[in-house]
Amino acid sequence: MNRDEAELRDLFHRMCAAWTAGDAHAYGDLFTEDSDYVSFDGTRARGRAPMVESHDQLFRGVLAGTALVGDVESVRFLSDDVALVHGTGSVLVAWRSTPPKGRLTRNTIVCVRTPVGWRIAAVHNGRVRPVAVPPPDSVPARLARTLVRLSARFGLGRAGVTA
Repeated sequence: MNRDEAELRDLFHRMCAAWTAGDAHAYGDLFTEDSDYVSFDGTRARGRAPMVESHDQLFRGVLAGTALVGDVESVRFLSDDVALVHGTGSVLVAWRSTPPKGRLTRNTIVCVRTPVGWRIAAVHNGRVRPVAVPPPDSVPARLARTLVRLSARFGLGRAGVTA
């Protein structure tokens, strides 16, 4: 592992530590001023200030006393000064010692090198919930194809729309 990768992994762990401390300002200091933050529910904060404000509300409210636990899965350098970091984690409430099943989140993090070190420019969080895709010969797949044919036949939905 080279120095930059070690610093990026440390940045992820400092992010977890700031969350666990309930310190929205320390958490925000790890982000660029113009960062984008997409939560697992799809809400988006544009800029450090709104992200800090929302996390301050969370840390003093419904997420008081929680810990952010997780680790880096991979680091890929897109250039000398831009890295893509994938991590997995979970918010651990105070009365639990391990994250509950189904609460794992995957973090896609874009980091940029700044004069003060690596900072987070963008985060997108999503729940890890693999979707079972039925095979083409299954009843759900056959039903879907039948509905496509019927909608085309009767001009329903996007049947008449071309790309």
